[in-house]
Amino acid sequence: MNIADYQTRIENVLADALPPEHSGSLAAAMRYSALNGGKRLRAALIYAAAEDNGIDLAAVDAAAAAIECIHAYSLIHDDLPAMDDDDLRRGKASCHIAFGEAEAILAGDALNTLAFELLGNSPLSADIRLQHIRLLSQAAGWAGMVGGQSLDIALTGKKTDLAQLQTIHCGKTGALIQAAILMGASPGETFAQQEKHLAAVGKLLGIAYQIHDDILDATADSRQLGKTAGKDAAQEKNTYVQLLGLDRSRALLEESHAQIQTELDQLPHKQALSALIQHIFSRTY
Repeated sequence: MNIADYQTRIENVLADALPPEHSGSLAAAMRYSALNGGKRLRAALIYAAAEDNGIDLAAVDAAAAAIECIHAYSLIHDDLPAMDDDDLRRGKASCHIAFGEAEAILAGDALNTLAFELLGNSPLSADIRLQHIRLLSQAAGWAGMVGGQSLDIALTGKKTDLAQLQTIHCGKTGALIQAAILMGASPGETFAQQEKHLAAVGKLLGIAYQIHDDILDATADSRQLGKTAGKDAAQEKNTYVQLLGLDRSRALLEESHAQIQTELDQLPHKQALSALIQHIFSRTY
């Protein structure tokens, strides 16, 4: 399968997992944000890792939907006036613009909790369900995405070095990416032998993804990105481009790509994951 197939699959899975249409304003806000387009790269990473390990994609549909719910909730909260104060998301009005701040906060909260309901009800064994809950909660929580966001806010407008910047983004961006790869592969029989290399791919890809995102924010326009271009610079956010400049950021991106390939080469089966990662590196939005 390719990225388009994964995207089609997760759109259908998410549409079924979310509260039904016409179930009130909260359900509308949840569906608006979770089904409002997007690259679906985290879900796609789950599917690709599963496919490489001979796992039926239906077995990881719940995991794919759960990680997209977490991602959607994080974007709702990220756009709020108290955070990045952004009116545009995926080419449309942000959730708080469309539904009001209170409903947006509640929609994010509801998507967060729905993610773990989905994992608890997945068709996988109890051990794998528990492993998925642990992986996603750790990646999304204080030591992962939320912690990275907190550190990003604390250091906004302050001078940072490369190590601090990578700490921010290993949490804020990379933790979910790493969790996606591990969740997709974990039901496989040889997961224990591959886990070290899969985790390394996920960590490196999280860093590379953020470098690429920072380059796009500095070089693309809002129409291409589907969000406000140049927002990071305007808010004095710490980015790779701000710290290193465009040329060094691009060189670091290439270095990260090479490191990812070294780790991928240690995996016995990597066709789907390699193809998806190549797509991620070639994205223009």
